[in-house]
Amino acid sequence: MTPIVETLEAWTSYRRDLRGSGRTIGFVPTMGALHEGHGELIRQARIETDFVVVSVFLNPTQFNNPNDFSKYPKTLDHDRSLASDAGADVIFAPRNEMLYPDDYRYKLTETDFSKNLEGEHRPGHFDGVLSVVMKLFNLVQPDRAYFGEKDFQQLKLIEGMVDAFFMDIKIVGVPTVREPDGLAMSSRNALLSSDGRKKASVFYQTLVQTPTPAEVSAKLKLEGFAVEYVEDFEDRRLGAVVIDNVRLIDNVSIKNTI
Repeated sequence: MTPIVETLEAWTSYRRDLRGSGRTIGFVPTMGALHEGHGELIRQARIETDFVVVSVFLNPTQFNNPNDFSKYPKTLDHDRSLASDAGADVIFAPRNEMLYPDDYRYKLTETDFSKNLEGEHRPGHFDGVLSVVMKLFNLVQPDRAYFGEKDFQQLKLIEGMVDAFFMDIKIVGVPTVREPDGLAMSSRNALLSSDGRKKASVFYQTLVQTPTPAEVSAKLKLEGFAVEYVEDFEDRRLGAVVIDNVRLIDNVSIKNTI
């Protein structure tokens, strides 16, 4: 079973030995509640690097809604099993006070793209994301880091952060892993009722099968979704909806839409 490192002191010692070995490090940062989408990130890292680190840290600073934070599934035993099966070499699971000894007085802010789409509906969300990812990058010191394309805006912002701060890390985007009915795999899916889960698949289908963002929004509303946004950005169509009191996001390539 993959070992878990839980303190900064233990991690610093572990990283020192790892760096001394000369092996390349692949890193998969997560908030836990792992699913096969995370498994795909780990498997990709396993192929492309010598040593795979998975972090499990439920980051409070990226939740603008405290209820979302309290409801987020906490499944460390399951996470360890899935990460082990996918090929992780170690799990880094720090506690909140270890990553935020300053009580979040210092943060990283992007002033343009982070204010749109997710940022418009979740104020402060990307400050928390970028801040914690920067902290984890500094602690893990990976050669390559793996992120799912489901969180497309997050992926683009992290790529921009790495470029802006001249960080010697290759950011690897991995295609969204989907359920058989098309729903993007997400830790939030576990919060859906059986009826909500059946309806949720309509989200992806409508993004793909409807010509314009306005028409997508109209169709989803008729299906009972609360629509926060559906917008085309560069080569992607991105959307966020609420169904069954659960917020879901997704995006698709515009060339794959009708």
